[in-house]
Amino acid sequence: MTEPSHLTAVRTSHDTVSSAYADLVSDPAALDPLSRATLTAFAEIVRDSGLGPVADLGCGPGHLTARLASLGVAASGVDVSPAMVELARATHPGLRFSVGTMTALEIGDATLGGVLAHYSTHHTPPELLPTVFAEFHRTLAPGGHLLLAGHVGAGTHRRPTHAYGGHPVSYTSHRLPPDRLAALLREAGFTVTAQLTQEPDAELTWSFASFMARKEGAGRPA
Repeated sequence: MTEPSHLTAVRTSHDTVSSAYADLVSDPAALDPLSRATLTAFAEIVRDSGLGPVADLGCGPGHLTARLASLGVAASGVDVSPAMVELARATHPGLRFSVGTMTALEIGDATLGGVLAHYSTHHTPPELLPTVFAEFHRTLAPGGHLLLAGHVGAGTHRRPTHAYGGHPVSYTSHRLPPDRLAALLREAGFTVTAQLTQEPDAELTWSFASFMARKEGAGRPA
């Protein structure tokens, strides 16, 4: 079966930039205060729910996977780029990382307490986001939580030719309106419990948004 072209572009590009990405992308401790607070709150909510582990989807070199683990969450990472996964395994040998795609996760139904998708869905063509969000919903246990964060915009896209120190890339970045993303989450069966949009300033080049969402259901007792 032929792989979708956007996956090939993302895999090849991130394999190419993996080392530079790991050096240039900030450690979680260097995130802006609101992003740090949102990630910490997500970890606390999932940890206290007792529903299961967290999958960091689009984990890259594993920075945030390790941050979740430091906050007391059983976390593992999945990324489409084998080079990113290799870096993550070398840097965080005590954690589990695997190669995979968000449109067909090799994770069982209702097995996760949380899903983190941090700047990892914007390379997905908008028409495939319902499939991705349905996979998030499928893998979460009833009562499980999702933290989705990434760039937003007015339905625009960018096709950079170079990134992360000038390395060649061929992916497309899509920027959908926050309300559209929230609507897609609801259509996938989630209840959106919080939505935060941050506008560009001296530290932020692009607008981005964070969404906390829950899969309804009783779940397992904590």
